[in-house]
Amino acid sequence: MKRSFRFMAGGGIIAAALLHATAPTAASSGEGGHDAAPINVVDPWLKAWQDLTPENPPAPPVPGVDYGIDPATGAFRHPVATPLTTSAPSFPGQLDHWDQNSYAKNVDVVAFYPAVTSPWHAWASVVDFDGRRYLYTHDRDYLRIMDVTDPRKAKIVWSQGGVWNAKGSSEDWDASEVTDYFGGVTIAWNKKLQRNVLIASYEIGRFGLMDDKRRQPDKVEAQRHYNSLKGFKVFVMNGPTPDKWDLIATRTTDIQHPDAPIGQQQGSGALDGATWWGGKYMLLSAAPDDSYGLTEYPDYLYSPGYQVWDMEDPANPKFVSQISVPGQQLGDKASEATYLANPRAGNRTSWMGSRTPIVLTKPVEEGGKIGFGGMGGLGFYSFDLSDPAQPRTLGHLSVPPSYAGTEFDNIDVSQYDRTGFVFSNGYPMNENCYEPFKDIYSIDVRDPANPRVAAKFPRPTPPPGASFTDFCQRRGSFGPKRSGGLGQPEGGRQGLAVYAFYNAGIQIFDVKDPAKPTIAGYFVPRFPTKDELPEYTFGNSTFAVFTEYDRNIIWAFSVNGVYALSSPLLGKPRLTAPTKVWPERR
Repeated sequence: MKRSFRFMAGGGIIAAALLHATAPTAASSGEGGHDAAPINVVDPWLKAWQDLTPENPPAPPVPGVDYGIDPATGAFRHPVATPLTTSAPSFPGQLDHWDQNSYAKNVDVVAFYPAVTSPWHAWASVVDFDGRRYLYTHDRDYLRIMDVTDPRKAKIVWSQGGVWNAKGSSEDWDASEVTDYFGGVTIAWNKKLQRNVLIASYEIGRFGLMDDKRRQPDKVEAQRHYNSLKGFKVFVMNGPTPDKWDLIATRTTDIQHPDAPIGQQQGSGALDGATWWGGKYMLLSAAPDDSYGLTEYPDYLYSPGYQVWDMEDPANPKFVSQISVPGQQLGDKASEATYLANPRAGNRTSWMGSRTPIVLTKPVEEGGKIGFGGMGGLGFYSFDLSDPAQPRTLGHLSVPPSYAGTEFDNIDVSQYDRTGFVFSNGYPMNENCYEPFKDIYSIDVRDPANPRVAAKFPRPTPPPGASFTDFCQRRGSFGPKRSGGLGQPEGGRQGLAVYAFYNAGIQIFDVKDPAKPTIAGYFVPRFPTKDELPEYTFGNSTFAVFTEYDRNIIWAFSVNGVYALSSPLLGKPRLTAPTKVWPERR
């Protein structure tokens, strides 16, 4: 049975679609190759990309030969390059079971809440209403709102979408049939409205719609004429739950056709959340039209850039400017030449373009001038935003290719004002360490025109007493995901950086000296059992983190539930209502 589900929200509707209600469909017929059908490219923009680029996909490496555990040292040697696949092979020396032990250093468990998220992804936010704190966890297939005023006794006050157990999700969904659902959200206090305002991003679904764009012309056509908004919506929050929200604006990121109806809007829509503090200027990740098509990723059509929007009147958002970098646009000879000079061109694997918006440490209207963006395989960029109508590219940084998996996705600016350093990383997309390791780079941007890698964060190693010598042996994905984002109360903690790290759980890094990061603490949860979830979900492990720095509580999102954690590295946890309301009143 296929259903669409909608969150009624005052004057508008927010809807969600389950992208992974059943076991994922393999994206390939073999180990990484997309060769189930002949190449059949019909779409003109996709054909232009196909004709322009070489055919240079990575050959599937041989486990135990091209990569694997060194029996002499117990260390893991990663592959040099791999295709993107949902059926990564195992390698000699991997555990033959899912580890049921948990490991901790400088971290304590405050509480555990099973079956809150899906096993795939979680965006997270906290909002205070009437002296109570609410934790929002959601993806396109679900929305759960928890009252976490006392983190030890959290309660779900709103539940929408599938709930997972050993049989899978309680809801059967078809992503291609759902016509209106949001992705990431950003919540900020708006002084003009004297309300919290929620920006909901609407983009083309990244999973469950297409496996290989070169072999599925019908799926490509469906994405060009997508059945949902490509853009964003603005909601006034009159209370914590969607029944108390009012829709006040809807915009498409197709800036050439601002009045185009759904089905005729070009581009990607708005990816992830926005960078917005509730004031005049908002930054988005978006490809504005179909010419932004220089990307190798097999199931995605766009290379998103960035947009600046004027939000002085949240009910009437106005487009300000589009930010692009070389190597994104088809039909532009200089951009195409830059793309072809990239060693990733033709690999049919790499994500090119942004996945998250430009980030900076304070609003543009309050003096924020320098922003930073991760552009996947196109590299890391710094931007001058002092004139939002005419933003300028300042600096660019490239590193050696690291695919499959994403590159230059997350950017953490929490230490920038103090040190002049930012952190950036991609994350693994294949399980079983079937790809190069994804480093977290500590980048010196004291001269933003000349960013340089100052250090790599240390690779987590198994704790004493573990039955494995490298986290790759523990099965599933291993590598960094993200560090929680700008929406975390207080924005971060000086000297510390907290990352979700898949099968290595939550890793807390000491970054007092950002040129010499060290591991200061961790919490690695056990894997689920088959009595809790289907085995095909286990490998996603710990996939998100959100830290309440004002209360010293870390929320770790794992496949089987949500952990509330504390750490002496942060300070004594505050287990009552916060003393200062969030989002902050500016």
